[in-house]
Amino acid sequence: MTTPEDPEGKRLPIKLDTTSNGEFVPVPLSTANRAGNRLAHSSATESAKRLGLSRRKFLISSCGAASTLLAFNQAHGTSGGFYDIEKESALDLQLARVQTGPAKDELVFDVQGHFIDTPPGPKPATSSNPKNAEVFIKDVFMDSDTDLMVLSFVPSTREAEPVTIQAADEVRRIVDKLQGTHRLLLHGRVNPNQPGDLEGMDELAQKWGVSAWKTYTQYGPCGKGYFLSDEVGTRFIERARKLGVKVICVHKGLPFGSRSYEHSQCSDIGVVAKRFPDVKFLIYHSGFVSSVKEGPYDSSPGRDGIDTLVSSLQKNGVSPGSNVYAELGSTWRFLMRDPEQAAHALGKLIKYCGEDNVLWGTDSIWYGSPQDQIVAFRTFQISPSFRDRFGYSEMTPAVRGRIFGRNGAAVYGLSAAELKKYTQRDAIARERAAYRENPSPHFLTYGPKTRREFLALGQ
Repeated sequence: MTTPEDPEGKRLPIKLDTTSNGEFVPVPLSTANRAGNRLAHSSATESAKRLGLSRRKFLISSCGAASTLLAFNQAHGTSGGFYDIEKESALDLQLARVQTGPAKDELVFDVQGHFIDTPPGPKPATSSNPKNAEVFIKDVFMDSDTDLMVLSFVPSTREAEPVTIQAADEVRRIVDKLQGTHRLLLHGRVNPNQPGDLEGMDELAQKWGVSAWKTYTQYGPCGKGYFLSDEVGTRFIERARKLGVKVICVHKGLPFGSRSYEHSQCSDIGVVAKRFPDVKFLIYHSGFVSSVKEGPYDSSPGRDGIDTLVSSLQKNGVSPGSNVYAELGSTWRFLMRDPEQAAHALGKLIKYCGEDNVLWGTDSIWYGSPQDQIVAFRTFQISPSFRDRFGYSEMTPAVRGRIFGRNGAAVYGLSAAELKKYTQRDAIARERAAYRENPSPHFLTYGPKTRREFLALGQ
């Protein structure tokens, strides 16, 4: 299957739009976002002419990505967070490649990916149609620098899973046939507050070889969620320990629909982290809520968003570098639209969870190829004034390298160095190198972009 390209160069390589992952209502672009997109289009037209390139050729080059990020800086300012790009990179291809390209030995391990029906719309897949798998492989492994990904799941009853474990395993097998054996891991979906899920964990572990569990504490029968610290949550954790799969990925934040809002918050995380020190808890979305503006940490009662995670850790004496990991799927993608909020969010997570405990995730391919998220993160910097005022860390290559992949590899008991050696020479690596001689990225997103499309998903 071929995905519609963009021969006239109408799409930007860094995709700021209203797309969501189906777990929150799409949010309109701000005035600054719209201005940034306009500036990026204008700059692309001018720079392409100066370089004697078509808009399409310019936009798929490293200069196109650099030029777009520079336009976003111009629209937002650089007082809180910004994309650290030299102005000359918009016209200097070699410089742009250095500015936006990977650091030496960089490993990109996306701990939250999704397989959905593509293209072009938001309806999730029910089987691994080879054409859908082809699009998935192109978006993730050809058009982005992603080395490994964990396939995750959305909440559902056992009878109505949008993507089944069988379908996810088929995608894994397709990648395996390309000698990409180490490139896809699988979650096992568990909502222990509904019949059959606890009992089904044995099959997920023993037959399907899942590497971790995925749960939604705000989801359950009759719209009632649960906490990991509840009796049913404790039984879930104990069973995971018994089965020897002691990585639990829990959706926190991004409350969707009318389901249990309180259970989307993080009050239980510090409790279970302290109670079960041998279990790793990956907090998907890090408690982020799209309707809550991220600022400096505020411990006041009633605070929402990432502060609920920080407060839970602080209240329970869980220090940075613990068994709690903050994951960035959809959180980073949304915060790319607002560099000041992004600076606060990343600054807090690194400060209170630890630089070894923040994990790269993109929620792709809801957002199309994750390459734009990767390039934006590579170049993002927290301003010196914010670092001084709030005690945030500088986004150094070492910090980015940990977040991009080394932290995730450690969580899953893998060697980042060995993985990188393998992924530099397998069939996917060879196919990627050949493809990039004449790349054809489409710069499309697949998730819902309007409230109507969001409601049509029926999640």
